[in-house]
Amino acid sequence: MSTPNGFPQHSRACVTQSTEGGAVQDLQAKKAGKAAKKEAGGRVALPAEGPVSVGTPVSETLKLLPEELKANMKIKSITPRPPRKPRLERAASLDEKSWRRWRRFRTSQESLTDPNDTSSSNGSLQEASPSPPNRGRASPCHPCFQQNSLHSSPDASEASAAGKSRGSTSDLGKRASEISSAFGGLLRGKAFAGGKPRLSQIMPARPLPPMELNVASHTLRTANRIDSDCLDYRHYSQHKFGRVSSSLSDTRLHGNGLVYDSCSTDSMKSTFSLLTPIRAKDVRSRSYLEGSLMASGALLGAEELSRYFPDRNIGIFVATWNMQGQKELPVNLDDFLLPTDPDYAQDMYVIGVQEGCPDRREWEIRLQETLGPHYVLLYSAAHGVLYMSVFIRRDLIWFCSEVEYATVTTRIVSQIKTKGALGICFTFFGTSFLFITSHFTSGDSKVNERKLDYNKTIQALTLPKNVPDTNPYRSSSSDVTTRFDEVFWFGDFNFRLNKDRETVDSILNQNPDTDVSKLLVYDQLTSEMSRGSIFKGFQEADIHFRPSYKFDIGKDSYDTTSKQRTPSYTDRVVFRSRYKDDIQAVKYSSCPVIKTSDHRPVFALFRVKVRPGRDNIPLAAGQFDRELYLMGIKRRITRELQKRREQKDQKSSSICSIS
Repeated sequence: MSTPNGFPQHSRACVTQSTEGGAVQDLQAKKAGKAAKKEAGGRVALPAEGPVSVGTPVSETLKLLPEELKANMKIKSITPRPPRKPRLERAASLDEKSWRRWRRFRTSQESLTDPNDTSSSNGSLQEASPSPPNRGRASPCHPCFQQNSLHSSPDASEASAAGKSRGSTSDLGKRASEISSAFGGLLRGKAFAGGKPRLSQIMPARPLPPMELNVASHTLRTANRIDSDCLDYRHYSQHKFGRVSSSLSDTRLHGNGLVYDSCSTDSMKSTFSLLTPIRAKDVRSRSYLEGSLMASGALLGAEELSRYFPDRNIGIFVATWNMQGQKELPVNLDDFLLPTDPDYAQDMYVIGVQEGCPDRREWEIRLQETLGPHYVLLYSAAHGVLYMSVFIRRDLIWFCSEVEYATVTTRIVSQIKTKGALGICFTFFGTSFLFITSHFTSGDSKVNERKLDYNKTIQALTLPKNVPDTNPYRSSSSDVTTRFDEVFWFGDFNFRLNKDRETVDSILNQNPDTDVSKLLVYDQLTSEMSRGSIFKGFQEADIHFRPSYKFDIGKDSYDTTSKQRTPSYTDRVVFRSRYKDDIQAVKYSSCPVIKTSDHRPVFALFRVKVRPGRDNIPLAAGQFDRELYLMGIKRRITRELQKRREQKDQKSSSICSIS
């Protein structure tokens, strides 16, 4: 396909010129051709018909010209010519600017009139690629540039008039050179003339593709999940709810192009927040007192459980520490409650204390201060100097039943209950939990007394009271641990190593790190559990830490007093479940940096499977210790401000040394 002047088409911009521009172009080309024939005396005939193939080289193109023209191309004309009309460069610069403005306006109009154009950016680039009109004579090679120059630059008409009056053999030679160079540029696949490409300053015709971001953690994914009965929320909010059009809802954001479809369905699920939308008719019909395992409206049902825990597993932190009755508390509890090994904090924190500090409230405030505003104290209880505190993520308090507790005393000394057990139980969704912290009889050889403490505890601990058993067919009236789905028992069990101090020290010196398997051969609790005489059905994670008892206070050395007590694993955490593999131990370790007691704190991290439940249980209804929460947050803020003040004073202070 060839252009009206007989030159091949090589640009998209050439094809899109208007019919009126083509007519003007043909008229100008005919006038220029007649003038050229007059001046040349009819001796030269330019080829005006027939397309030139793209594969033709420049030498083949020059063969198309007459022999006389080839000869004239080598002759340098010496005929004097009058000087050209002077032009002001500033005027040409203004014309060039007006041409560019006209092109940008024209491109913007084309893009606005065709909203379905998917290649506006590419088209703008191609149309803006050519340079502005040449300030000299208009080139006859490219019709689209000739049309642009006719429309926008007055130099084009001036060049045409000058071409009529100054047509000579030298001019024809120059035109032939221009023709050959233009064809050479076309054959090489380059643009004819041009400056840098210029993109039109317009908005894209369609919105950008959506960003698929998923930053939800493994738990508490309420902001990224939507109810199955609310999947048509966008349709209802667009056609049914009148208030949506006057608020920043997802429908309005869709209309303004601010939110893409997949983004809004993941995040904009409510008119005013990220919470799952609830229809008014659902609020009318739902009855939480008659929920069932599979009911869509059950507060503790499968649907609600899957929203918060898609894998139906929660993280639980269980810790035990014999504080030795010390008044002084550690300066920082971060290494104890928030170890650096797991990347995420747990969903539930249960801390049991034996021989607790005199100020129990201060201890709980310190726990709240360390865990921060994301956790609330669900329940706490005490039995003499036995303390237990249960913290839970504040989002989860609505799915807990009423919390119950019971105590057992095994020995009383000086009217202070130092030995015994404290149990706390509750149901979370459809899974019942029992946490027991105990302090058994001390003494290296009193293994039987410790077994009696265990038996008395499982028989005398009267739990549950009002909360129904989730599986009464597998329960036993003589063993409290059989009446719950998941049981965690932790404390100072006081079981020792049946070996002398010298042998234990030599083993510890040979394996200073984590290889303690030789020590566990002499562990009393491991031996009794293997016989089935204590903690029946319970398990313990593998131990890879040094004995937690007995240290010199404030030091890392074991007992250096005259008694020379043998280091032992007195502080333990064991667990059992009604269902196989419901509890998975993630970490089992001690905290060696806390040295305010002769015991080191011992903690364990677990992944526990949770099942959906029924709504026929007494709920805690979001109850927590609000006063403790506010005091802990206030302490945390005060500590942070003090730390910043100390850092600021440290930077501003200067130290002078005298040598």
